[in-house]
Amino acid sequence: MAKPKPIPAITLPPAANPQQEGEWLRETLAQWLDQEFLPEAINQTIAQRAAQIFVRQRMEGENDLGSLVIAIVTEMQSFDFRESFYGEFAIANAVSDLLLESLGIDRCCGQ
Repeated sequence: MAKPKPIPAITLPPAANPQQEGEWLRETLAQWLDQEFLPEAINQTIAQRAAQIFVRQRMEGENDLGSLVIAIVTEMQSFDFRESFYGEFAIANAVSDLLLESLGIDRCCGQ
C-alpha cells in the first residue's frame, strides 16, 4: 500500500505591498465574519487585528501560509473574544481560506 504524500507547504508570493494586502484582508475578513453569523461591530475589530498581525509578518518576510496561520492563532490568543462567536482558531482558518481562495488554490487539497 502506497504511503499518502504530504500536502506541500503553500508559499505566498513575496509581498510587494504588505499594507495593501492587509487592507484587502481586513475588508474581506470583516465581510466573511459578518456573513457567517451576524454583522457586529466586534467583527471590524477582529479583522483589523488579524490584518495587523498578517501585515507585520509579511513585512518581516514571512511567505509560508502555515507560519502565517500559526502567528495569527498565537497572537489572537490575547484578544478578548467574549463579544464574538469566534475564537483565534476560527479567525486563523478563515484567513487561510481567504488567502487560498485569492490564489485560486482549492482549500480542500491544496491543489
